[in-house]
Amino acid sequence: MKALKDLDIEKNIINLIEWISKYGKTSDDGITRLLYTDTWKDAQEALKQLLNEKGFMTYYDEVGNLFGKLEGCKYKDETILTGSHIDTVVNGGKLDGQFGIIGGIIAIKYLKEKFGKPLRNIEVVSMAEEEGSRFPFTFWGSKNIVGAVERKDMEGIKDVDGIKFTEAIEKSGFKFKEKNSEIRDDLKAFIELHIEQGGVLEKEKKSIGIVEHIAGQKRFMVEVEGEANHAGTTPMGYRRDAMHGSGKMIAQIMDLAKDYGDPLVATVGRVEVVPNTTNVIPGKVVFSLDIRHVDSEVVTNFINEAFLKLKDIAKDMDLKIKVNRYMDGEPVAMDTDLVNIIKRQCQENRLNYKLMHSGAGHDSQVFAKHIPTSLIFVPSHKGISHHYTEYTEAKDLAEGVKVLIKILYNLAYMDKQH
Repeated sequence: MKALKDLDIEKNIINLIEWISKYGKTSDDGITRLLYTDTWKDAQEALKQLLNEKGFMTYYDEVGNLFGKLEGCKYKDETILTGSHIDTVVNGGKLDGQFGIIGGIIAIKYLKEKFGKPLRNIEVVSMAEEEGSRFPFTFWGSKNIVGAVERKDMEGIKDVDGIKFTEAIEKSGFKFKEKNSEIRDDLKAFIELHIEQGGVLEKEKKSIGIVEHIAGQKRFMVEVEGEANHAGTTPMGYRRDAMHGSGKMIAQIMDLAKDYGDPLVATVGRVEVVPNTTNVIPGKVVFSLDIRHVDSEVVTNFINEAFLKLKDIAKDMDLKIKVNRYMDGEPVAMDTDLVNIIKRQCQENRLNYKLMHSGAGHDSQVFAKHIPTSLIFVPSHKGISHHYTEYTEAKDLAEGVKVLIKILYNLAYMDKQH
């Protein structure tokens, strides 16, 4: 395949990103685009029109995933899929999710113009939802594509305004799939292009991140119960201070995580104190705990060791402790063959790349359980994501699209991948 020196994509990327970011734009120049809202539907319809103008065959599936298809000329029952999600967090940035869609459109259009029809179908997908920002359910789009969710999973779910999921999907003009137990048998690979959502690539001055694993996530709510009492009249030795005990527990968790080292991370991001007033000893504290690693055995060992320490602290301070696990996501590996193909392409084109893992969740982890999947990162300035200040330099966005072009060419235009 010829070099891509003549490919002027930086300006194209920025123009299209700014264009699609108008849908759901906030006063801070961020984006709020929640599943099945008017701004979400307007964005999908705008993308559909863009795809039609650029020569794609377009269609929605039942739940609102939007596809743009370039039909193959030889293996018409085989499809290479790329893309990402169109929904955002509240006041999110301009790149998370939609960069993968825009990058896919630019890549496929370039391939069509330079090489004509591929041997296999190539499709770009704008997935309905990934973030879980409106309803307490994530990966709605990708889970529907692979048949990993059913109507019964969504019945009873409401948003913060009390609107039922079942009402929202019908109001938007979509519906539940009649049969959702099998993945499409034409899908042969899924390639996702995304900003890193971390600062590793920028700090190490790497242009491309080739993800080998997406970390597993275990999330807990830890309730520590003591005894509320007067702050001025209760001697220190007589206190059953839930906040003091929780502070010790959190410190022990963080110290243990540092001892385990990278890539394990542990985060306490939410703390509720009862009664949460100045002159009362806290009687109860509830705090969240998020633990991530690419090896499930390491996560299990860390959890067992950490909770033994918490129980010891509770016993020593005469406190009660309850632990509720509400998320149990296993680590997911990307396809080794695809990782090696991308790595060779980076080496051949002298790109500064890094093999790495993702600590954040992505649609790729849903697809990877069913079909060969790869996840490609570009740097994110200061590692900022899920925020309106999210930013990646145009040249880095362009490098990601060039890598996507090469892998799609390899998978869709060649009889044998190499």
